[in-house]
Amino acid sequence: MTIPTPEEASPPDAVAAPVSGEGVIAEPESGPPVSENRAVIALLDRARLDQGAGQREAAGASLERALRIEPRNPWLWNELAQLRLAQGQYAQAISIAHKSISFAARDRRLQALNWRVIGNARVAQGNAAGAEEAFSKAAELEQ
Repeated sequence: MTIPTPEEASPPDAVAAPVSGEGVIAEPESGPPVSENRAVIALLDRARLDQGAGQREAAGASLERALRIEPRNPWLWNELAQLRLAQGQYAQAISIAHKSISFAARDRRLQALNWRVIGNARVAQGNAAGAEEAFSKAAELEQ
């Protein structure tokens, strides 16, 4: 089995930041909002604007502030994992994606997004077997 490139690995509706680091933070497709807390929403909006403007450090700071308000919010952890992937901080991206998975027990779509982040990070690290395992887990969750 061949390992898909990051672009091939993510279906069009499940966006994870590409390994090249030029992606933007993915927004949830539909369903409930990431948070009902106005401060968290404002911080997330700020992070997305900063990310789009190439200000990744500022985006990370906003996400970390949002996580201090809602430390068990799996979508915020996923946003931070995608940002770390885009920054080339692959080990951190993997660790943070695992944390998001631990809080996303009932959200298979979010778990799959996190496994794709993990797979893309492992591709970038040269870990083909680990990437294949992560992409397989994502595919199982997407069924």
